[in-house]
Amino acid sequence: MKSKFLIVSLLAIAALGALGMSPAMAQTSTPRIDQAQQAIGERIQQGLASGYITPSEAQILIRRDRDIQLREAQYKSDGTATPQERQRLRNDLSALSADVERMMANTNMVRPPNNAAQTPGIDHQEYQASRRIDEGVRSGRITQREAHRLHRREREIARHESFFKSDGVVTQQERRQLRNELDALRDEVERMMHNDRNGRG
Repeated sequence: MKSKFLIVSLLAIAALGALGMSPAMAQTSTPRIDQAQQAIGERIQQGLASGYITPSEAQILIRRDRDIQLREAQYKSDGTATPQERQRLRNDLSALSADVERMMANTNMVRPPNNAAQTPGIDHQEYQASRRIDEGVRSGRITQREAHRLHRREREIARHESFFKSDGVVTQQERRQLRNELDALRDEVERMMHNDRNGRG
């Protein structure tokens, strides 16, 4: 829901910029790039839920998406995203989208014979946590150092998930452990998102 609100907000900002109400804002607004990022993120999630993209593959794709987002923020930091910078972002997103679609079209992929080792709900939580951390970095609520620490915890949870899946079954107890770890990570991210920057050491 929040991501949809973000897209709507970005579109509204772009419309104001196009109307000439804020030239500086128009120079840093990249609604089409942001929409492409959103679409790729949703496609990765579909791949996870359907089994065409494994959690480890998703981590690599999400990391690439995160790198593009960080580069976008860097381009915007001086108040202007140049046409060359926008084109590079579009090229990177096009290549990422092509890789996602290639994985989605891979019919030779070995998939679990049943749902015993599939964890779409947990995969979705992992994805949302990653997006929220990135949102915090872009907004300045989470520092790069904090983000690295949070992403380390995220990778540790992903390793636990891979280990639990290695025997072909994820038990209820294992699912509960993963959910608890993800809830703790989410709570810490939200605490950072709602804390005053000056209020944290």
